[in-house]
Amino acid sequence: MRQIIEERIGSHSHHMQAETPAAHQRVAPHVTLLHEGDPARRIMEVVEGTVMLTKLLPDGRRQVVELLGPGDMFGFANGETYVCSAESLTSCVLVGHDRAALERDAALASRVLRRFEIQLCAMHSHALVLGRMSALERVAFFLMRLMPEGMVSGSTLHLAMTRQEIADFLGLTLETVSRAFSELKRRGIVALARADEVRIQDRGSVRRLAGAA
Repeated sequence: MRQIIEERIGSHSHHMQAETPAAHQRVAPHVTLLHEGDPARRIMEVVEGTVMLTKLLPDGRRQVVELLGPGDMFGFANGETYVCSAESLTSCVLVGHDRAALERDAALASRVLRRFEIQLCAMHSHALVLGRMSALERVAFFLMRLMPEGMVSGSTLHLAMTRQEIADFLGLTLETVSRAFSELKRRGIVALARADEVRIQDRGSVRRLAGAA
C-alpha cells in the first residue's frame, strides 16, 4: 500500500510542476503516507481528513507528535530525510508539492512557511501538555483539540484514534488514559457510549481542565 501511495502521489507531483491547481489524491484511513528517514521529496498538504505524525523512540516505542487537519502540511525534513512518519487517521484528500517547486513558486513557499509557523506553535502547546499537565488534564486537552468551534454540551465527538494512539499522543500509558476517561465519566463531564465516541456533557469543565478557561 505504501508503494502505491508513493507512486500515485509521485505521479501527481510531475503534473503539479506544469498544472495549477495541484492534483488531489484521496487515501483510505490508516495508510502510511511517509516513513521517517525516507528521502524527503515533497511537502504534503491536508485538504480533508486527519493525519497523524509519529516518531519512533530509541527503545522502539512510538510517540504521536501531532495531529493535522485541513490546511495543515507535513513532510518536515532533517537535511534530505523525513523527520516523522505520517499516517492517515481518516479518509483524507491530500495534495503533494514537489520540494523543487518551492524554489520556483514564491507564493507557495510563503504559504508553506506560514502553515509551518502555525503548526510549530501548536507543537509548543503539545510540549507544554506533556511536560506540565496531569493525566486528567492531558485527556481534557486532547478532547478540547477535537471539539469544533461553537460545539455545545451534549454534542458527540467521534474519535479516529484508538486508546493506545491517544496514549502515544499524550505521553501516557494505555491504562492511565483509560482511568482518565473513567474519571471524566465519573464526574459527569463526558459520557462513553462506544470506544470511538465521547459525548461532551460539560464543555466548560473540559476547557477548564485543559487550561483554556
